[in-house]
Amino acid sequence: MNADFVLLNGRIATMDAAGSEAQALAAHGGRIVAIGPDDAVRGHIGPGTRVLDAEGRRVIPGIVDSHAHPDAYAVRLRTWTLVSPDRVTTRDGLLGTIRRVCESLPPGRWGAFYRLNERASGGYPTLDELDAASGGRPVFILRTDGHLGLANRAAFAACAIGPAVQDPPFGAFDRDPRTGAFTGLVRETAAHIFLNAVHGSDSESDIAEGMETVQDECLRHGITSVANSLTPAKAIRAYQTMRREGRWRMRMGIIASGRDEPLIPHLIGAGIRSGFGDDWLRLIGVEWCPDCSTSGRTAAYWEPYLGTPVPGEPVPNTGMLLYEKDDLTERATAAHKAGLQVMIEGVGDRGIDFALDVMEAALAAHPVADHRMRVEHCCYVTPPILARLKRGGFVDSSATGFMDELGEAYVANRGHSAMRHMWPHRSLIAAGIPAPGHSDFAVCRVNPFTAIGAMVTRRSQTGADLDAAEAVTPAQALAAYTTLGAWAQREEADKGSLEVGKLADLAVLDTDILTCDPSAIRGTGVIATVVGGMERFHA
Repeated sequence: MNADFVLLNGRIATMDAAGSEAQALAAHGGRIVAIGPDDAVRGHIGPGTRVLDAEGRRVIPGIVDSHAHPDAYAVRLRTWTLVSPDRVTTRDGLLGTIRRVCESLPPGRWGAFYRLNERASGGYPTLDELDAASGGRPVFILRTDGHLGLANRAAFAACAIGPAVQDPPFGAFDRDPRTGAFTGLVRETAAHIFLNAVHGSDSESDIAEGMETVQDECLRHGITSVANSLTPAKAIRAYQTMRREGRWRMRMGIIASGRDEPLIPHLIGAGIRSGFGDDWLRLIGVEWCPDCSTSGRTAAYWEPYLGTPVPGEPVPNTGMLLYEKDDLTERATAAHKAGLQVMIEGVGDRGIDFALDVMEAALAAHPVADHRMRVEHCCYVTPPILARLKRGGFVDSSATGFMDELGEAYVANRGHSAMRHMWPHRSLIAAGIPAPGHSDFAVCRVNPFTAIGAMVTRRSQTGADLDAAEAVTPAQALAAYTTLGAWAQREEADKGSLEVGKLADLAVLDTDILTCDPSAIRGTGVIATVVGGMERFHA
């Protein structure tokens, strides 16, 4: 039988248990049927076989990004304006962008902006500055972490939020400590009010259309599989439409959102368990987000934040949690008993302890040996927390994307000494704790190689020192985005390594990330991306 697809002349890191390498592989029906030296695989080439010459370059399994937000990113690419540090570097630049966008918007539209990093763009604008730039339009700017935002007075008015309003549960409208007036900065559930106003008109077709661009961007960076964190019902419906219409060029895992209040009970009631779906679209599990943002100074820690407080921030500030423990324990236990893989976000040590308290209670109520419950982001892993992860068999679903893009803010807000336990992958590996890495895009960029590089160098994009004591090898960093990413989704039989019987998902790189100078990893480009034996991107 001739193969549908053959790759030749590669330096294939199979990422199998033996760490073997190969030159070539062949695929039929989307799965690998042979792997080995060129001479052995050439025999699978027939008249209709698609052949890709890797030209001696490094080949890796397709990247598995096990926690991202492609649904939100899809919409924001279409209708929001990006103000990340590569676009906006000063406060005047930010205000000029707001002014230019607002002048061009049709009547009734909000000015919506995302990925603001105030540390790299001159600080937060004042409410007066926002009002002057927006020309009377409602404006909302989402901070890069997705947990805080800035709103102008027209936005407060559009959401019927007056000066005497009380803070919502698990959120805050920041106020000037001297005058009591709004500063414009809104936190957590207070920010959700504005997000819901902006996203209220989003349709399933908006998500599906934006996903065409998201897929292209992922494939350009060698990503063949993404898990959509906190997926709402609207996105699930859009993805099913795309699946029926044959519009998937990459693979999507659904992590159903606990924020979409009826969604998880409906899954439980319908008897739908983790694993429901197919190779292109599959339910991975369910997720709640009780912890917040270290770079935005809201994540829950036992010790207070360092540095200068933002006006309106509580002093001392140890962050906040977004659920009552008994409530979340009841929700998580019900999902776990129903066969749904449970994932709970924890960023600071207090937040991670909270997540572990909930998951331990769920397991006590319904013991399961191979549960693979995940602490999402799981940044500040102190030795006691590491011991809890090990003892309970929990997964450290590590937000390695934060290392590169937000590392400087972590050092500023928590101190350099804390970096010894921040994303401690060397210690996690030594303890045998599975720790897949993820980007959390659109919080961070899609490109996985910047985070992989930061895992090896322990330096952020600005050069901040993240403590080299927890540096890992390139192969270990790659495993976090391949084999461990697949395992954390119970998909290790299908993806994460290049072996006979597994999906023919792979990427050809312009840099050998396993042997190059570690500082060069973050600049890696992708020559080709293959999904199921089909070439979906070529530079």
